[in-house]
Amino acid sequence: MSEKKEVHDLRSALELLASVPGQLIQTDIEVDPHAELAGVYRHVGAGGTVMRPTKEGPAMIFNNLKGFAEARVAIGVLASRKRVGLLLDTDPKKLGFHLANSVKNPLPPVVIDNKYARCQEVVHYADEPGFDVRKLVPAPTNTEEDAGPYITMGMCYASDPENGDSDITIHRLCLQSKDEISMFFTPGARHLGVFREKAEAMGKPLPISISIGVDPAIEIAAGFEPPTTPIGFNELQIAGALRHKPVELTKCLTIREHCIANAEYVIEGELLPNFYVREDQNTKTGKAMPEFPGYTGDAKEVPVIKVKAVTHRVNPIMQSCIGPSEEHVSMAGIPTEASIIQMIERAMPGRLQNVYAAPCGGGKYVVVIQFRKNVPSDEGRQRQAALLAFSAFSELKHVFLVDEDVDLFDMSDVMWAMTTRFQGDNDAIFIPGVRCHPLDPSSSPEFSTSIRDVGISCKAIFDCTVPYDQKQRFQRVKFMEIDEGKWAEFLKV
Repeated sequence: MSEKKEVHDLRSALELLASVPGQLIQTDIEVDPHAELAGVYRHVGAGGTVMRPTKEGPAMIFNNLKGFAEARVAIGVLASRKRVGLLLDTDPKKLGFHLANSVKNPLPPVVIDNKYARCQEVVHYADEPGFDVRKLVPAPTNTEEDAGPYITMGMCYASDPENGDSDITIHRLCLQSKDEISMFFTPGARHLGVFREKAEAMGKPLPISISIGVDPAIEIAAGFEPPTTPIGFNELQIAGALRHKPVELTKCLTIREHCIANAEYVIEGELLPNFYVREDQNTKTGKAMPEFPGYTGDAKEVPVIKVKAVTHRVNPIMQSCIGPSEEHVSMAGIPTEASIIQMIERAMPGRLQNVYAAPCGGGKYVVVIQFRKNVPSDEGRQRQAALLAFSAFSELKHVFLVDEDVDLFDMSDVMWAMTTRFQGDNDAIFIPGVRCHPLDPSSSPEFSTSIRDVGISCKAIFDCTVPYDQKQRFQRVKFMEIDEGKWAEFLKV
């Protein structure tokens, strides 16, 4: 029996995937990072809300990147729930429970000496002649309309200027010039946004590090949001719990902040106070980049990071993702599931069977809740569970409620339940005028006169569960249980 591979950084994650058939492919064909790379992976394995044709497929490494002699790009590392389960060493169907348990048992990061930090094997200072972050960091564009090259898998790390609390989140980061990167903040949804506003009110820059190419456990943990992880809760503690080992940080070289010690790339910089640019200042397309709902986001006036240095490992591997891909579903959706599980289990233990943040919602907008009614008085509690889900994750728009005999991971089965166990006049519950997410293009006064401001939605619950007193009328067809060993060769997936 081969020894189990331990994952502690991006390279060990890729080694694990390479050892499992069908989980990782590589190519030496030259690829242009401007649109072509994403265009290829759209067909190979993007999935999610990407326009068809697309599919779930393997992660991919591009070894021959036009314009970058020594760099490679890995994409799709998390673009499969099965792959995330493999990387986190757990059942893919139980990932939400696994993460919820890690939130309850946080393990804080530790700081190691710079001499042991692999991320600083090669150092480029911004005041050196010829420095250009665009030539050092091979950030792809997803489409030909993008505002510029985007870092899509950058772990942004900063600290509260008042009390020193630190946090990590993922933002869209556009390379604007040789030493400037724009940073988009979803209003009111990220801890780093609070830190930036505090620093700006003081008239001070906010030191920030961007670590690219890290342990997938960090990338998943960074997807948590309040109220599950309130202001002051560093999500690196969740990654530590997932690995049963603290995340290792090290001191940055040019700013008073830390970065992830074994990252492939680190960008050190400062978020400047009261300085904003349009994301598309170089292209004038009016577009930013493709976002998780499946549409290209509009270019915004956004804050700017002044880059102080770029450090990286020898022969670094850039990590990227396609905005609307299954990779976003994993990073946003699995923490969403964990947050909802935690909230419902506290309120009504023993009834929740599972939660699934479906790809059609990009991991944020749509969840399916599998609920078991044990006694007559449980009737109606399923709808209470849906209300709790909205409380657990404010950006959620639609909740589907299904019984325990429905496979919540199969949207065809969910739609079957909706077809045969749902009546619109009785089982649809609408909650208008609630803040949701500004990247939903239907959440706009232009789309509906009932919406007062961009980002407000009518949230909805679709109760596709059978009334408790009618369960006998809704028994699914029962097939014979077979000897799976006898028929194993025909049952292979």
